[in-house]
Amino acid sequence: MKYQNILQNGKIQCTICPRNCILSEGQEGFCHVRKNINQNIQLTTYGYNTGLAIDPIEKKPLYQFYPTTPILSFGTLGCNMGCQFCQNWNISKNKSDPTSLNKTSPQEIVEIAKKYNCKSVAFTYNDPIIFFEYALDCAKLCKENGIKTVAVTSGFINPEPAKEFFNLMDGANIDLKGFSQKFYGKNCLAKLQPVLDTIKYAANETNCHIELTTMLIEGENDSEDEIKAECEWIIKNIGDCVPLHFSAFFPQYKFQNRKQTSFETLVKAYNIAKITGIKYVYTGNLSNVQTSTTYCKNCGKPIIVRNSYQMLEYNLEQGRCKFCSTQCDGRF
Repeated sequence: MKYQNILQNGKIQCTICPRNCILSEGQEGFCHVRKNINQNIQLTTYGYNTGLAIDPIEKKPLYQFYPTTPILSFGTLGCNMGCQFCQNWNISKNKSDPTSLNKTSPQEIVEIAKKYNCKSVAFTYNDPIIFFEYALDCAKLCKENGIKTVAVTSGFINPEPAKEFFNLMDGANIDLKGFSQKFYGKNCLAKLQPVLDTIKYAANETNCHIELTTMLIEGENDSEDEIKAECEWIIKNIGDCVPLHFSAFFPQYKFQNRKQTSFETLVKAYNIAKITGIKYVYTGNLSNVQTSTTYCKNCGKPIIVRNSYQMLEYNLEQGRCKFCSTQCDGRF
């Protein structure tokens, strides 16, 4: 295992993510799936997944990465984040024996993607950072077979493994869960800065197509000041052309007593982002045609008209706006 430090007294430090868990023999990390076995960090979920699904690429969500193409999606168990509002907590917080799950080798993943004409494979449902080795082995084989790879991730990863990870990904949606350390510390049991560092690296130093998602929880991370500060940071550090999705929270896990995000809250954030200068803004989980549509950054006309995941109109020719010939940012 590459990302580990051998310590004294049989202990090992896992260095995949900023938690840098120090593990005694037989001990699991925070994620519950990376374990010290015979003084070596082993991924106990390698090859095991919680089921395969074929989704539209827009469901990841990626709106400017080969729109409408099918993507083969899978995840495993565990997570290195401690989000109290986790929407997939039955997977990410699950501590059951992974050997009871389906087992699918990287080669089988490729074969299934080919069989069902999936242009891409997504590592999703739980964070692929913690099933790093499984995800990367799949990504390498996909690349050899002309299949694109996508990561849906929190971005809570250390700089060295981030280089290997994002340089193998063709696309990624990174969850920027809020824009304050207070929010990350209280509600995610994690730190904001490593996520910002990951976003900057992946967007500026790799060829990976990046989109960002912020799930808004009313009273926690939806203030006008916080959303404006997030948008200003994005523009300053990675530019104004990175697609930004504001998605709705639904009561789950330890936030079951909270109310669902209203569409009005999403539209407010959508408008703040637009006014601040983000060129491509969307709402997710709750949306309408206006907030699902991609607009040309030059002439402002609708170039990909959607109703949620359904495409209604496509006004691009070889990735360029039909109305003014401006290139739309993304992969088409």
